[in-house]
Amino acid sequence: MSTTSITVPDTPLVRLALARADDALVLGHRLSEWAGHAPTLEEDLALANIALDLIGQARSLYALAGEECGRDKDGLAFLLDEDALAYRRDERGYRNLLLVEQPNGDFARTIVRQFLYTAFIDAWWQAMMDSSEPRLAAIAGKAEKETAYHLRHSAEWLIRLGDGTVESHRRAQAALDALFPFTAEAFEPVTAAEFDVAPATLRAGWDRQIDTVLATAGLARPAVPWSHSGGRAGRHTEHLGHLLSEMQYLQRVHPGATW
Repeated sequence: MSTTSITVPDTPLVRLALARADDALVLGHRLSEWAGHAPTLEEDLALANIALDLIGQARSLYALAGEECGRDKDGLAFLLDEDALAYRRDERGYRNLLLVEQPNGDFARTIVRQFLYTAFIDAWWQAMMDSSEPRLAAIAGKAEKETAYHLRHSAEWLIRLGDGTVESHRRAQAALDALFPFTAEAFEPVTAAEFDVAPATLRAGWDRQIDTVLATAGLARPAVPWSHSGGRAGRHTEHLGHLLSEMQYLQRVHPGATW
């Protein structure tokens, strides 16, 4: 017996928590696909640990969203938990950036995707440590320590690839050219709430960091005449549906299963 999809109330705090949680969950799942396939054993462990960090962040944010939208009308019982929010929404219910759902491709493409996303989210977590919403500020304090490492790891790898062999440079540049059109979506507003940090205010710092690392790596910043968008509104690429069919299979076929 399979489950039906759930709907979630659309309030500013729930919308923000789900958007950031979906980013982390989807990217964490993508990185977990590298288990046993990374170029070195050390990198296999590193990517697995980054995936676990991201899934941990997603859990904290889903729990917060559940607190906001998962009580009954008398505020007595939780109706939604992190598992329901992660596994029982359909594709249009996800609010993640299109960038994070892109397939892993080769190792260079995974590193470029990680760097472009983490350069943004680390700055956002830093700013959110001063949020007027104390639960978000607490999550930010822990998450930023993790994303600071994620950023350093991906930047160092991107420099190694760009400044390495002719082939590694070619692959890194090809990955940048393919993924850069997905980056502008990160700077679109998720909410207008006072507890949120306007992503557009982080753009200048992101640009500086991107340009510094690319210059060190000997890579060219792609010219982007147009950008992909729609993930925050539930309009996704074909890749997310395939990812969710795998990720949600157990909960859909065996609802409420525990082990």
